[in-house]
Amino acid sequence: MKKNWQKVLACILVIIMVMGNLAACSKTSDSSGNKDEKDSKMKVAIVCSSAGQNDNGYNQSAVEGAKKAAKEFGIEYKVVEPTTGVPQALESLAEDGYSIIFNLEYDFEALIKGTGGAKPIAEAYPNTTFICMNDNPNQDENGKTLHKNVISVLFDVHESSFVAGALTALVIENADVLFDQASYQFTKADAGGRSIGFIGGTNSNGITVFSFGYLEGINYIAEKLGVSYDYYAKYDAGFTDSSTGGTVAGTYYNQGANVVFAVAGSVGDGVTAKAKEVKKLAIQVDANKDDQQPGYILTSVIKNTEVPVYEIVKQAVAGKLAEMDAVQNYDLASGATSITDLAVIEKHIADSGKTKWEEIKKEVAEAQSQIASGKIKVTNAQKGEEFKAEKCPNVVIK
Repeated sequence: MKKNWQKVLACILVIIMVMGNLAACSKTSDSSGNKDEKDSKMKVAIVCSSAGQNDNGYNQSAVEGAKKAAKEFGIEYKVVEPTTGVPQALESLAEDGYSIIFNLEYDFEALIKGTGGAKPIAEAYPNTTFICMNDNPNQDENGKTLHKNVISVLFDVHESSFVAGALTALVIENADVLFDQASYQFTKADAGGRSIGFIGGTNSNGITVFSFGYLEGINYIAEKLGVSYDYYAKYDAGFTDSSTGGTVAGTYYNQGANVVFAVAGSVGDGVTAKAKEVKKLAIQVDANKDDQQPGYILTSVIKNTEVPVYEIVKQAVAGKLAEMDAVQNYDLASGATSITDLAVIEKHIADSGKTKWEEIKKEVAEAQSQIASGKIKVTNAQKGEEFKAEKCPNVVIK
């Protein structure tokens, strides 16, 4: 009898062990081999541009978008600063199972067309969605989409740059009224001061889109006033060396420029430092950096990458990523692009210039309204629109 009970107990133990193993299996995979909930979190990666994740703007804002998505949706995210090239970073992340990869660098050749005889990375990893920021390389010469798993994100910074250009010209024309001359050393408008500087990190659509919009905004005011401006531009300053920004900006200021606009990551920090040194003005980019050098930064043209990173991940979590258009445009209304509220520079407007300042703000707001209504058309380099110098007869490009 005792032996029979031992056999029964042994059988019960075997059954328990088998059931336990089955339960364990049900937690780690289903019939398709999918991993458990803990291991199947959506994995999102941010591949930074050369300015790095702590650039206080373009890259950092994107990282903030990923952090916000992780907190709200429980996704897993990774930030990569490529050391062996963007293509290698994209391939490595795709191999590691990252389903959405944001490429913030202006490097799309290997992803879209393939290099060295290799197939395009997008084709090699069809289950990964790649996000190209600031350009739309994912189309052929006829505008046909090449890869279904690539989304291009475009910011309508041509519009906000236009507004910044209009503001720039209005401020230069009225600088002697707006500012305490003891605190600034502006070149008189009629003595060479109708000069503007632009410094870009690289000669790409993602940079020239700022420059062309800015130039057209300057021309908008110059035509109204019947004056002419000189426009100095450099498009290969890189994104990391602030001393380069200071050197180039110094050259422009010495040539009479009263305002220099920098779209070049940390290079812009050198521009704003130089603006303070020579007591003139600079314009920053990506985030609101007006208080970086208070009183010497006129405004910042904001390109808030946090917005698209968060929104695209949100759609992916909801299972709607495949429904998104291949090109996503973020305009002034989206909150992803604008100029700042001018609150910092306004603190430095002289009492005698406050009335004129209010007039300028109204004129800038009117320009924004005309852009929104379509009355003012601004060249959008990101969409492949060609800038035509004859469109800006009151600005001479040097």
